[in-house]
Amino acid sequence: MATAVICEFNPFHNGHAYLLGEAKRLTNEPNLAVMSGSFTQRGEVAICDKFTRAGAALRHGADLVAELPTAYAVANAERFARGGVRIAKSFSEVRSLAFGCENDDTDALKAAADAIRSERVNALIAAEMRGGGYYPRALEEAVRAVCGDEVAAAVSSPNNILAVEYIRALEGTGIRPLPIKRQGAAHDSDKTDGGFASASHIRSLLREGAECSALLPEIPPHVTRPELLDRAVLYRLRTITAEELRALPEVGEGLENRILEAAGRAQSVEELLTMVKTKRYTHARLRRILACAFLGLTEDLQTSGSGYARILGFTEEGEQILRSCKCKTVTSVAKALRENDENTAHLQLDIRACDLASLAYDEIMPSDSDYCTRILRENREK
Repeated sequence: MATAVICEFNPFHNGHAYLLGEAKRLTNEPNLAVMSGSFTQRGEVAICDKFTRAGAALRHGADLVAELPTAYAVANAERFARGGVRIAKSFSEVRSLAFGCENDDTDALKAAADAIRSERVNALIAAEMRGGGYYPRALEEAVRAVCGDEVAAAVSSPNNILAVEYIRALEGTGIRPLPIKRQGAAHDSDKTDGGFASASHIRSLLREGAECSALLPEIPPHVTRPELLDRAVLYRLRTITAEELRALPEVGEGLENRILEAAGRAQSVEELLTMVKTKRYTHARLRRILACAFLGLTEDLQTSGSGYARILGFTEEGEQILRSCKCKTVTSVAKALRENDENTAHLQLDIRACDLASLAYDEIMPSDSDYCTRILRENREK
């Protein structure tokens, strides 16, 4: 049997090691990590390449690392969760899905999942959004109005919203949710607490060259700087058409026109976001749209199913999980692409994302690492 974790490990830090350790302590099972590749849910390039992050995970609690396809990694919470669960459930050994959250009350999280499906809740959200409301706040207030404060608290933070979406995605799979309360600093906090800090704070420290070795088990040898992609992103936005923008996920209500107008004047991605931002659109949503434009990720591709598990690495115990995979396992992208099947467009996007991410380092990295990097095999001491 095994426990799955859907993750970004951006970067792999002490909080992630704690999550994997707790999952193993509670279940006495090895861990499968379904991990984002080169770009993340907030629409940014990952702090370092997926192979470095997978290696750190395998050395500190994961037993098998499979890549979450880019089409689902750069997606809203619902699609991110469903994409991850789709891969997790393809391994027959998986019995639990562990995830970190602010509230580890499974009943409250399940009540919140039910609330999101409520017609009354969705009617209140729709009314608020028609008035230019901010979706996360509209969701929380609608759930509070219909279900009360306790259930509303379960959708009051990004980690809890993901937890609720995991529970929704798990329905009918036979996999049980295993919420694990986060330790230390809050999501996106710039504070440290007993060796724990938010991933965003650690990314800032790494990019500043500041000392942070107490916060993560391994320091990545090279880190990205998102602003190094600004010219390439602006080039794409200045050459894209309104029709192409409308074909991207999460674009509607004339947002494509705001983006095109801003792209013609902005001198950086941050300036463009400031020009386009309204209280209706979260920064994360706008960043995802820009990332989708840059990567060529369309709504059609994001809503199409993928039927493969790209394997990045495993331990001896992870090899047992790997043998239980019921879908296509990709251990060589070159071989998988030659098969030219329904997974080809997804794999091509993963490779393109990895190649474009290589431009985000101070010294540009070589492309084609998806073809050149061997599967990682870690032999941990038991």
